[in-house]
Amino acid sequence: MAEQEAVEQQSGGVQSDPPKPDEGIPPWMATFADMVTLLLCFFVLLLSFTNTNVTNFKKMMGSIQEALGVQYEDSSALSTPYADTSFQERRSVKENRLIAELGVRIAKSIRAKDLSSMARVSSDKSGVMLRLNNQAMFARGSAVLTSAAQQGLQVVIDAMEGTDFNLIIRGHTDSEHIQSSLYHNDWDLSAARAARCLRYILENSDIPASRMKAVGYANAKPILPSTSEENRMMNRRVEFFYIPSGRSKW
Repeated sequence: MAEQEAVEQQSGGVQSDPPKPDEGIPPWMATFADMVTLLLCFFVLLLSFTNTNVTNFKKMMGSIQEALGVQYEDSSALSTPYADTSFQERRSVKENRLIAELGVRIAKSIRAKDLSSMARVSSDKSGVMLRLNNQAMFARGSAVLTSAAQQGLQVVIDAMEGTDFNLIIRGHTDSEHIQSSLYHNDWDLSAARAARCLRYILENSDIPASRMKAVGYANAKPILPSTSEENRMMNRRVEFFYIPSGRSKW
């Protein structure tokens, strides 16, 4: 008792109260409020999806697919603006494959018929070009086909019958002026030769005329400069240009 009285005397005789609790919401209520807020955001997000415009959503998905290279042809009204570009790219790939196949096929036919001395074939993304030397096709200043020309034209016919390509027949002459009573100038002669080849194809095949046309270029598009007889012989030629049928202009 004496010790207790001594302590009370040292502290002034007043006993201190316990500390007050912290102010604010209880800890469990803060956690509950966070959970309710997250649930509210979740349901608002669900509600926003239910009101999504379907057309805009498909356009957005189309853009994503295009960026990833996964785009399909779609003829419906909801097709994305990028679908046409992707379709054209796939069509271009298909055309390039068909052009390459036709070039190989014509080259094999030339070798099989032993026409390498008069025929040359090449191809690029625009089409397939078959060139037949003019000296093997026509006599000088003439538009009458030779027997060798008929063999070359059979290669042209075989290629046309196995595909749906369109054909442009181009007649070319050299820079020397012709001396003929039938043709006034090189334009007449080159056009007559191209037209004669077209007529032969129509008479000896079932290829419709709508898939072909004949053009005369005279000496306007030489391959080599007309500085020698050898170069002029190369410039005198008939070209058969195969173009894929899907092209709007040919």
